[in-house]
Amino acid sequence: MREAAFVKQNKDKWTTFESVLAYNTDIKPDELSDLYIEITDHLSYAKTFYPNSNTQLFLNELASQAHRQIYKTKRESKNRIVRFWKTEFPTMFYKHHRELFIAFLVFGFFCAVGAFSAANEGDFVRSILGDNYVNMTLDNIENNDPMAVYKEQGEFNMFLGITINNVKVALMAFIYGLLLGVGTLYILLQNGLMLGSFQYFFFEKGLGWESVRTIWIHGTIEISVIIIAGCAGLVLANGLLFPGTYTRLESFKRGVIRGLKIVVSTIPFFVMAGFLEGFVTRHTEMPDWLAILIITGSLALILFYYVIYPIQIHKKNLKNT
Repeated sequence: MREAAFVKQNKDKWTTFESVLAYNTDIKPDELSDLYIEITDHLSYAKTFYPNSNTQLFLNELASQAHRQIYKTKRESKNRIVRFWKTEFPTMFYKHHRELFIAFLVFGFFCAVGAFSAANEGDFVRSILGDNYVNMTLDNIENNDPMAVYKEQGEFNMFLGITINNVKVALMAFIYGLLLGVGTLYILLQNGLMLGSFQYFFFEKGLGWESVRTIWIHGTIEISVIIIAGCAGLVLANGLLFPGTYTRLESFKRGVIRGLKIVVSTIPFFVMAGFLEGFVTRHTEMPDWLAILIITGSLALILFYYVIYPIQIHKKNLKNT
C-alpha cells in the first residue's frame, strides 16, 4: 500500500486518538489500551514499509504519548484474572484454532503409528515404554490388577509429581517452538507414539476396555492439554517464520506472548488432570457409568473452553462491531 493511501485510510482514527490524549477525554482504560494496540500495529507497519518517514515519526510520538498515559493512569482491575479467562484468552485463542488443529492431527497421526508399530513389531512397546514398565505391568496383569501402577504412590505425592511433570512437558512443547517448530512436532511425535503403543499393549492383552475406562479418567484432560501446549509451540514458531506485515522481531515477540498465554491457560487443567490421576484413577473398582461420566465431562470441558467458547466470543465480537 502506498504511504498516502495508508495515511488516508487511517487518518480519522489517529486524529480521534490524538484528541483523546490531548484533551484527556473520559475513556475507560481498557478502551484506551485497545486503541493503543491498534496504533502500535500501524506503527509496526509504518516501520516496515515507510521507514524514517513522517508517518512513522508521527505514529511513534502518538504511541509514546499513549504508553505514558496508560501506564500512568491505568490501574489493574481486581477482576483482571477473571477477564483473562473469560474474554481475553478465548478471544485470542480463536485466532489459533488452525495451529490447534495441526497439533491435533500430528499427535493423532503418531498415535496411530505407535499402535500400528506395536502391532507389527514385537519389541516396539518395550523400546518406547522401557523394559521395567512393561515387566511391571505384566506382573500386575498376572496378579489380576493391571492398573496397579496408579496405586503404588500416595495420593498427594502422585498428584504433585504428575502435575509437575505434565507442566514440564507443556513448557518443552512451547519452548521447542524456537527450533522453527520442529522441536514442538518432536514432542507431539514422542507423546503420540507413547500413547498409541501403550494403549495397544493393553488391547493386545484383552484389557482394552479396562485400560480405557481407567487411563482416560485423567488422560482425557492430560492428553488434550499436551496437544494445546503443542499449539502454543506452533504459534511461537509461526511468529518466527511468518512475520507478515510486522518486522520479524515484532512478530517473534507477539508469538512468544501469545504462546505463553496458551501455556498459562493449560496450568489449571494440568492440575485437574494431576488431581484425577492421583486421587481418582486409582479407584479401579468404580462403576463404569461413573468413569464414563468423568471422561465425557472432561472432554466436554476441554472442547467447550478451547473450541466452542472462543467461537462464541468471536461471533459476539463481530455482532458488536
